[in-house]
Amino acid sequence: MDLVPLELEALDARVAAIGGDRWLERLHRGTRWAEGPVYFPAGRFLVWSDIPNDRMLRWDELTGAVGPFRTPSGYANGNTLDREGRLISCEHGARRVTRTEHDGRITVLADRWEGRRLNSPNDVVVRSDGSVWFTDPPYGILGHYEGHRAEQEIDGCHVYRIDPVTGEVRVVADDFARPNGLAFSLDESRLYVADTERGHVRLFDVHDDGGLSGGKVFAEHTGRGGFDGLRLDEEGRVWASVGAAIHCYHPDGALLGRMILPEETSNLVFGGPKRNRLFVTATTSVYSILLNVRGARPVWAGS
Repeated sequence: MDLVPLELEALDARVAAIGGDRWLERLHRGTRWAEGPVYFPAGRFLVWSDIPNDRMLRWDELTGAVGPFRTPSGYANGNTLDREGRLISCEHGARRVTRTEHDGRITVLADRWEGRRLNSPNDVVVRSDGSVWFTDPPYGILGHYEGHRAEQEIDGCHVYRIDPVTGEVRVVADDFARPNGLAFSLDESRLYVADTERGHVRLFDVHDDGGLSGGKVFAEHTGRGGFDGLRLDEEGRVWASVGAAIHCYHPDGALLGRMILPEETSNLVFGGPKRNRLFVTATTSVYSILLNVRGARPVWAGS
């Protein structure tokens, strides 16, 4: 572990409420493209994907040790936990969304829609009703770096919902260029979805039947790097990885500030015993910073 000075751009006075360390901790270096961080509270460890190396790594919070978690990983990208603490992963290689059972078995949750293979599932969230929501851009089939080059069988890049009872895979939004990170609002009545290619995050209303409506633009970025991973804190602020920075947005859409990192970021997750440690995956490294705010109560914690 080494310390990296934190460069913080405060753009709104309300950012002062966040507080915390004035430096970043680099927990690990040596990945080709780090992605999909997920924190396991029961074991106090972090797991993330190293997509081009077809592996997942594990960092132990108590010892600081880093070691392999799964290799090969199916070119896994995004990860999350369900209400039972099981790992849900998006795999570029097999173009599927999977669940790792407590005994280590892999259950396929989705690999097709209307008989056609998915593009390459990218990021995933679980709602408290057990439904699994994921994005499906084509990054894993465009070449051999993050998966396997293949033809796109579905006309478009969509946002999907997997029904918790029937397992039905349903398109809930079909007007994206490159859907990427996604996150629910605190009461799960809204869904934030990043569109990396178009440089914005959209906000949808979530209905009781699992459908979406609306989709207005919540935040835009016209500089270098697009929106990728999204997370919320317990005050409803939206944290986003954008290029070589982490952006923090007020629920009203105002950009409060930016944390500048030494390399391009991909995703982020809150963890630690208080959920106030922000973990960030970047190109070659994993960073963390201890904050004065906590991440939103996760789905595995119950309602």
